[in-house]
Amino acid sequence: MGMKNVLASRWGIIGVGAAIGILAAVLQKLGNPGNMGICVACFERDIAGAVGIHRADVVQYLRPEILGFVLGAFLSALLFREFRPRAGSAPITRFVLGVFAMIGALVFLGCPWRAVLRLAGGDLNAVLGIAGLAFGVWIGTLFLKNGYNLGRSQNTYTSVGLLMPLIAFGSLVLVFIFPQVQGEPASGILFYSTKGPGSMHAPVLVSLGIGLVVGILAQQSRFCTMGAIRDLVLFGQTHLLGGLIALTLFAFLTNLVFRQFSAGFTGQPVAHTLHFWNFAGMTLAGLAFALAGGCPGRQLFLSGEGDGDSAVFVIGMVAGAAFSHNFGLASSPAGIGPHGAAAVAVGLAVCLFIGFTMRTKLA
Repeated sequence: MGMKNVLASRWGIIGVGAAIGILAAVLQKLGNPGNMGICVACFERDIAGAVGIHRADVVQYLRPEILGFVLGAFLSALLFREFRPRAGSAPITRFVLGVFAMIGALVFLGCPWRAVLRLAGGDLNAVLGIAGLAFGVWIGTLFLKNGYNLGRSQNTYTSVGLLMPLIAFGSLVLVFIFPQVQGEPASGILFYSTKGPGSMHAPVLVSLGIGLVVGILAQQSRFCTMGAIRDLVLFGQTHLLGGLIALTLFAFLTNLVFRQFSAGFTGQPVAHTLHFWNFAGMTLAGLAFALAGGCPGRQLFLSGEGDGDSAVFVIGMVAGAAFSHNFGLASSPAGIGPHGAAAVAVGLAVCLFIGFTMRTKLA
């Protein structure tokens, strides 16, 4: 039995979830922000700051984990002959969904992975976020049941599928050409936080190595947090859910070992206690993920195996991070941004518009 079959099995995906949970807690122990060993949304937000498309100086760092996710998935897809360049499935819609997925995630302060990692670290505010995520995905499944469809992607040029891995590789080169200088806010063309979450990170090579490992494991197992909820609601299947539960459980156990667990609502790292907005932000994110067909991690792994449509969603999320910090949409430990509430309302309206208008008639 090949690696693909092992990792895609029920126990295989549980093992992948456990590995991600352990590695995320290890990254936190080695320097990543509290309850943020891995957060796809937060890390893409930091990358947007590192290249200067937002200027929030506390969240600027070109996170190697994200680059490793894409490159690991790319290497895995090549090794197992699953690299398949395709594109053409409603790209502008996917871009817009990526923008609003990021806005919702930054109102909550975390992607689905960070939601469960926050819970595993004792942050009880995450319960509201996870409930909102499930509610948003549930709304998305109603559209899926009623014929929602972004259309088929088409096989395309190899170069199209290579572009996202090349972007990741080029970004990695920049990390080594312009490394962080201790105490300096910039190095060449890259910006670096000297305070706040962006200044907290594990060693570059460790972050990259763990990113590559997670990219390989997740590409082969088809790990997806949004998909776990969607499959449970639509089909009653718990295959992907086992991986999500394992991630949470093993992150919790590793946090206990490292003494990184602290239960409560208040005083949690990079979190706020506005329960309604924790719920509403992740409702928007969950709906956007469901309409786009994958959580932010899954979109990165798909982009690594040649999916140009997922790459557009990823770019949309990076753009959404820039909008969030340039326009006062993102939350902070003090609460939501001045325009965060309006952005969530607009995002829900846009996602519902997409869901209602992009349906094929059912027989």
